[in-house]
Amino acid sequence: MASIRQFQVTFDCANPERVARFWCEVLGYVVPPPPKGYADWDEFDRTLPPERRGCWFACVDPSGVGPRLFFQRVPEGKTVKNRLHLDVRVGTGLVGEERLAVLEAECARLVALGAVRVRLLPADGVNESCLVMQDVEGNEFCLD
Repeated sequence: MASIRQFQVTFDCANPERVARFWCEVLGYVVPPPPKGYADWDEFDRTLPPERRGCWFACVDPSGVGPRLFFQRVPEGKTVKNRLHLDVRVGTGLVGEERLAVLEAECARLVALGAVRVRLLPADGVNESCLVMQDVEGNEFCLD
């Protein structure tokens, strides 16, 4: 029998803290406590060499169930569609107009946080409707 492994989801980005804090708001995640001996992450960051300051940030599911999200600064910008994306499951079990209303309400909340609405993928008889979105750095995700 295979053992279950923990995993984290890693995002390449330009501004790790900004993107991490956006996803905290989207998912209800939190910033974990700083390393022992530091009052906050800013204090810890100031101990790093200048070229390493602000180069990563993380957030975690406060319930401990979801994966850790890790955000790392990379020099290149995003140029093509993600090969992997998150589906934020806000409409699970809902169909039709009720589902669309929930998706639209969450879309409005996330747009206010800096997300971009890309397009609605309407129900097609096989799949229910979902909304394609982009986070604050243009990474695609879906409201499902």
